[in-house]
Amino acid sequence: MNPFSTAPLFIALTAGMGREKRNRQAFLACVYAFGILITFLLLGSAIIDFFRISIPGLRTAGGLIMSAIGFKMLFSAPPGNSNTPPLTPKQELDVAFTPLAMPSLSGPGSITVVLTAAPQIKRLHPDDRGAVFVAVVVGMIVTLVLCLIVLRAAGSMVRFLGQSGIDAMTRIFGFLIICIGMQFLLTGIGDFFDLQPV
Repeated sequence: MNPFSTAPLFIALTAGMGREKRNRQAFLACVYAFGILITFLLLGSAIIDFFRISIPGLRTAGGLIMSAIGFKMLFSAPPGNSNTPPLTPKQELDVAFTPLAMPSLSGPGSITVVLTAAPQIKRLHPDDRGAVFVAVVVGMIVTLVLCLIVLRAAGSMVRFLGQSGIDAMTRIFGFLIICIGMQFLLTGIGDFFDLQPV
C-alpha cells in the first residue's frame, strides 16, 4: 500500500470538491480499503475458491480499472469546453471506493499480501494465531491512518495549483496511471502463463 502513489490520483479526482467533501472522500477511501483488506484476510481464501479467481486475475482486473481511469484523466475535456451541465452537490462523483480504495489503496498487491498471510499465520502460529491476527489488523489500521494523513495533506495542494495547474497535473498523472495499470495488466498476464502447466 503506497499512499504517495495514490495522492496524485486523489488530487486530480477531487480538484472540484470543497475541502470538507475532499476530506470525507479521503476518510471513506481509507475505511473502504480497511474493509476490503480485512474481508480478504478473514474470508479471502473462501472468496477466491468460490469464484475461482486467481491472483493474476486480480492483477489483470486491477490493471484494466487503473488504465480506464488514466485514459479518462488524460483525455478529459478542458474546463469550460464541456457541454454537460455542472454537477449539483448530490450528483458529485463519489471516488472513495473506486478508484481510491480499490484498486489504488487496497489493490492487487495489498490483497495478495493478506491472502497469503492468512494461511501462513495459521500454519506458523497455531497456538496464538488470534493474537497474531489482531496484530495484523492493528498494523492495517496504523497504515491506513498514515494514508489518511498523506491524502489530506495532498488535498491542500489543490488551492496552490489553481485550475490550470490541476488540469496539467491531471493529464500528466493520467498518463502515469495508465502506465501503472498496464504494468498491473502485463504482470497479471505473465503470472497467469507462468502458472499454467507446460
